[in-house]
Amino acid sequence: MSKEIEIRQHNALTNARYEYTELQLDLLFFLLSKLRKDKQDSVYELNIKDLSLLTGKKYNAAYLHKATSDMGSRVFEVQTETRYRQLWMFQRVDYLLGQGIIEIKLTEDITPYLFDLKENFTSYELASALRLTSKYAKRIYQYCSQWKDQGETKKYDIQDFKQMLGLLDDKGKDKAVRMSDFRESVLDVAVKQINEHTELHISYKLEKRVRTYKNIVFTVKPQALAETIPFDLVPTAQPLPGVQQSHYDNAARILDELRITDTKHRQTILTSAAHVAEVNRYNHDLKTGKVKASRNPGGLLLVRLGLVAAKATAPTK
Repeated sequence: MSKEIEIRQHNALTNARYEYTELQLDLLFFLLSKLRKDKQDSVYELNIKDLSLLTGKKYNAAYLHKATSDMGSRVFEVQTETRYRQLWMFQRVDYLLGQGIIEIKLTEDITPYLFDLKENFTSYELASALRLTSKYAKRIYQYCSQWKDQGETKKYDIQDFKQMLGLLDDKGKDKAVRMSDFRESVLDVAVKQINEHTELHISYKLEKRVRTYKNIVFTVKPQALAETIPFDLVPTAQPLPGVQQSHYDNAARILDELRITDTKHRQTILTSAAHVAEVNRYNHDLKTGKVKASRNPGGLLLVRLGLVAAKATAPTK
């Protein structure tokens, strides 16, 4: 399978409001790479073995079932100058038992945003999109790809931008209230991953109005990758000896939840049976209150695994 497959989608879909997990975004990217203009009404097949070869990840059937179920029920909210539209992507999803294949039939209303592109589309590379481990990096990569020929994105209102990323809901609940959290957990992670693993080099500027940050704008430049993108997010496609597949999958999910996105850390953790066991044990301790880590639970896990040093506490006088 080519590592230079290009994905195209309508800009309205790029800028739509929706929240997908990392797995759901990978399924979406893989599906988009399969689309053909002469097969708009066809059922599309996703071979999970092919996806595993691209990402280096193992896919648990139960997680896939839940992922596509949630994708089918979630809405793409598309705003244009004349209307606000809610769209559902899937008409149906079939799993061919024992074959590792998912059959997906798209809804009729979503197809114009996938095929009738003309000049109003975003293009990006499947390899790069799958390489990113942060779901926010994947979305920001799409936004920046839309503006790559301009050198700079439009100015996004920060609150609107958070809604597009799924960080802020209609009731005003914000998953990153403090600007420091928004920068460290979302923006800085996305910039680092995109600059390391894609054909784009980006940075961002935050603009204040009085004392409050109001807008964000990204600069976007093309870059040549030092080498062909290797698909080694998790370097083994086989379960670790002595580790149950469910424990392995759960550890990978916990790393996502704790926003541990650094590729080297994930490789080190997910190729060690001891580390996988410790991740699951740590998560249990965190959920049951045996461990207190409200500020940075991901950082504490890395300390416990010996991957980073604990920050020294300043001596009291």
